[in-house]
Amino acid sequence: MKILIAYYSMYGHMYEMVKAAAEGARSVPGAEVVIKRVPETLPAEVLGKMGALDAQKAQAAVPVCAPEDLAAADAVIFGVPTRFGNMCGQMRQFLDATGGLWMKGALIGKVGSVMASSATQHGGQESTILSTHTTLLHHGMVIAGLPYSFQGQTSITEMTGGSPYGASTITGGQGERMPSKNELDGARFQGKHVAELAAKLAK
Repeated sequence: MKILIAYYSMYGHMYEMVKAAAEGARSVPGAEVVIKRVPETLPAEVLGKMGALDAQKAQAAVPVCAPEDLAAADAVIFGVPTRFGNMCGQMRQFLDATGGLWMKGALIGKVGSVMASSATQHGGQESTILSTHTTLLHHGMVIAGLPYSFQGQTSITEMTGGSPYGASTITGGQGERMPSKNELDGARFQGKHVAELAAKLAK
């Protein structure tokens, strides 16, 4: 059973979330988990001006994802940063390149799940996840969210990401806030949940 985690992370926040999701998925017997990053579309000069080069270097060893990798997996978790309430351009460009898979029906029946991040608490995490679901549904994927059995999403004792649609994190306007324990726990839970669903569907 192969679980692919395909993500984009400019400053490293989503990278931390997908590592936690991978941990959760690997806890399910028989799960083979691979993390891959979608191709960068910005030149190094622009990333440097945005202060993102160090975070990019930290992810340099992560293999780059190709559309065919989605077809080879039994389940895919997408790590999608928010840009104005929608997915980042890098992920949109990657998904727009999956038309060949759509023509073949290559993703029909596979589990698809989404995690997000945004600068502010109400910065569009939920709309980003839901709008990404639209693409996954066009591919015929079976959508998995973050069930309320993850108790952390009902907490009102702290500012935190996470909704029934998927795990998420709040980064701060300058990217100064890394994922909290509760947010990482949500990502772990979601990773395990996706792997368990994929195992059931494989039977």
